[in-house]
Amino acid sequence: MKIAILGYGIEGKSAEKFLRKQLRGSASKLEIRDVKKQGKDYLKNLQDFDMLVRSPGIPYLSSEIQKAKKAGVEITSTTKLFFKYAKGLLIGITGTKGKGTTATLLYEILKAGHLASRTPSGGNIHLIGNMGIPMLDELPKLSKNSISILELSSFQLQDMDVSPHIAVVLDISPDHLNYHKNFKEYLEAKARLVKNARQVFYFSDNKYSRQISQKCRGKKIPVLADKKLKLKIPGAHNIKNASMASVIALSLGVKESIIDKTVRNFKGLPHRLEFVCEIHGVKFYNDSASTNPAATIAAISAFDEPKILIMGGTSKGASFIPLKKVTKEKKVREVILFGANQVEIERAIKGSVKILKVKTLREAGELARKLSKTGDIIIFSPASASFDMFKNYEERGKAFKKMVNLIGS
Repeated sequence: MKIAILGYGIEGKSAEKFLRKQLRGSASKLEIRDVKKQGKDYLKNLQDFDMLVRSPGIPYLSSEIQKAKKAGVEITSTTKLFFKYAKGLLIGITGTKGKGTTATLLYEILKAGHLASRTPSGGNIHLIGNMGIPMLDELPKLSKNSISILELSSFQLQDMDVSPHIAVVLDISPDHLNYHKNFKEYLEAKARLVKNARQVFYFSDNKYSRQISQKCRGKKIPVLADKKLKLKIPGAHNIKNASMASVIALSLGVKESIIDKTVRNFKGLPHRLEFVCEIHGVKFYNDSASTNPAATIAAISAFDEPKILIMGGTSKGASFIPLKKVTKEKKVREVILFGANQVEIERAIKGSVKILKVKTLREAGELARKLSKTGDIIIFSPASASFDMFKNYEERGKAFKKMVNLIGS
């Protein structure tokens, strides 16, 4: 049997380790296909293999993969392999924004709750997905009593044919349209999470979340924001995501008192409206993980104070026009643009706010500090991907925090 692993990043290397163990003693041959190894033709002649293992960054609908599929090649992925071999209860969380926050908070609540009926020590709960540790590396740690919380992107769901036991659909808005054929196909990828789930929890005030939930054959549980929840992190979207984590935890038997205490003490995740510091009465927030306009709109709406907004990077196909109304209505005094798409953003929001353009993130931060007044909020919320200047949003967020701390020193 000839098997190709497509993509040799973290997921691809994990797949290689897993498959070499699975295939030990067999005559199967394993080949790595990656742009860094074979160049731009790394997906050539895929029909010569019996099986392809796709890393999330390789689009399932690429012409090369679809040609191989038509030729009878089996197409799988690191996510599908995990679902095939995973033991215990699986909770899958998807959405355009808030997956990491919701998954992490739910993990913290379940750990605190100990869930005596399933995990007496509270130590058999696992946070898996786009959280730094590849899925397949977690398989040996799972047992029939495990609870695995999975953050799942549209990239991972694109060719899924199985569902977790519990599906969770957060707010959905246009995103990754440079990867998907169109918004309809993006929604179809997300919907693959829910079809065969026992139950789906969804935000009933988001029409796309509602739409996706209706494809579930199991129980459908609508969720709305509980405005009584108290959080340390700002933003109505964070209250909403905390509400989702709370409702799921309650359904799994965690006491309300434990849920409330965990939610109150939750400090959020790096690069998601992360408070950096205060300099002469001006507060700086790092929201580098906001890589689409909807996420930046949520960040702007999280504060009532006057704001200076830093945006820009590479576009993912979503329209920036909705930012025009929000920047005008939510006390955004200046927008500082940098990056490859600054002209595109300027065209979309022109006339609503004062716009300034710079070449680098450092120049943007220094200009924002110069323009700021006591009581202002400076938000770095790019509404864009990072690939014009940075490896990923984490590297970009760290660069912003380093720059702010230099300004303040």
